[in-house]
Amino acid sequence: MKTILVIGLLALAVSFSPPVLADEAVEAPVPVRMVPPKYPIQMRQNGVGGVVTVKCTVDEKGNVVEPTVEKTTHDAFVQPALEALRKWKFKPAKKAGEVVAMRVTIPIQFTYADE
Repeated sequence: MKTILVIGLLALAVSFSPPVLADEAVEAPVPVRMVPPKYPIQMRQNGVGGVVTVKCTVDEKGNVVEPTVEKTTHDAFVQPALEALRKWKFKPAKKAGEVVAMRVTIPIQFTYADE
């Protein structure tokens, strides 16, 4: 039996706040270290998958700060998703060549497969 956990990420829906003007060069943050969330035992035993959509800020040092859950398919996935995401590290965003903090939306998908 094999458990497969998929982290949906750069499908990482990046959202900008405030709107960016067309003449400003913007580079979205890029993940350089992703820690997979722990799959909740009961959800794994029942073969249940789902997704947690988290909005957070990637600060100027590439750290995840202020993560908040926008939506989830199952409450059991929320805590593992947030705990894992806080350990992620990013290459920070850049705007006009300068490192900046940026708000992003990250879907973390839990997929169970028995092979």
